[in-house]
Amino acid sequence: MPQQVQGVVAPGKNEPVRVETIVIPDPGPGEAVVKIQACGVCHTDLHYKQGGINDEFPFLLGHEAAGVVESVGEGVTDVAPGDFVVLNWRAVCGACRACLRGRPWYCFDTHNARQKMTLLDGTELSPALGIGAFAEKTLVAAGQCTKVDPAVAPSVAGLLGCGVMAGIGAAINTGGVGRGDSVAVIGCGGVGDAAIVGARLAGAARIIAVDIDDRKLETARGMGATHTVNSRNTDAVEAIRELTGGFGADVVIEAVGRPETYQQAFYARDLAGTVVLVGVPTPEMKLELPLLDVFGRGGALKSSWYGDCLPSRDFPMLIDLHQQGRIDLAAFVTETIGLGDVEKAFARMHEGDVLRSVVVL
Repeated sequence: MPQQVQGVVAPGKNEPVRVETIVIPDPGPGEAVVKIQACGVCHTDLHYKQGGINDEFPFLLGHEAAGVVESVGEGVTDVAPGDFVVLNWRAVCGACRACLRGRPWYCFDTHNARQKMTLLDGTELSPALGIGAFAEKTLVAAGQCTKVDPAVAPSVAGLLGCGVMAGIGAAINTGGVGRGDSVAVIGCGGVGDAAIVGARLAGAARIIAVDIDDRKLETARGMGATHTVNSRNTDAVEAIRELTGGFGADVVIEAVGRPETYQQAFYARDLAGTVVLVGVPTPEMKLELPLLDVFGRGGALKSSWYGDCLPSRDFPMLIDLHQQGRIDLAAFVTETIGLGDVEKAFARMHEGDVLRSVVVL
């Protein structure tokens, strides 16, 4: 029987979000209803609110979440009611050309729930990244549920659903950071700091954090940065080169998603180095680089989709590392809030006051 729950809806472009009653249908084949326990406030949710993803309003926001499976539909065998799960927005299909070639993290046919959640008047909602987890419960494809150890706090586990996984994966999976490498991370929000954590885990010898906010640079040091550069006052490219013997970094991770910071990343890497774009640009942004420079510098220019992660492999592994004390996921949580505080959390995010606000239900 359909359920009515409270959720945070973005009704239109740049309009304030509001808490609405939403209708959750019973799970159909391949679907699951999850009782949400915690959901991080990610910059991508703000992009949705601003119309930077698409214009399919109204949106049910929230996607960086953990909770407990309440019910499952026909044919679901990987999860069962009572399982503690982290939600992921790239449920692999197992049958596309990437999956069949043994590269499921590049799956070209990821899927979401087929049924729609709605407002009370029947208006269909577009769930952010196919999840919609700023809600007491949500409907997802069962493949979007990844079981992890229930001993971990939901406010911590949920962070793997987007930002922390994107950053750590950008360093380890996409960037291929290795022992002794030099790494620069441009943009030290939640994703950038997670990239710093990933670079440290991979054994990087020098990790250079770049931002325009000294508060964020101080936090980045606590995450493992060995050097910091305030690019408001200093030329970031020259500073990174100076800190790497005049050569540039082996791997530069751009965690802002803007053309100007991407150009910094491009010119701050060593010859044959790697640039990883993990910051999310908006549709109107354009990039212009001299093609001769692209050719002459060699190396690789990569985009990182969700940290090129495979949730079934990477989420449990990172939870284990957290439980071993090798990464401190709790350090990413600046504050816990309620559903009614999301609009204020967006404002705090814009001002750079938080690393992560986490809605706890």
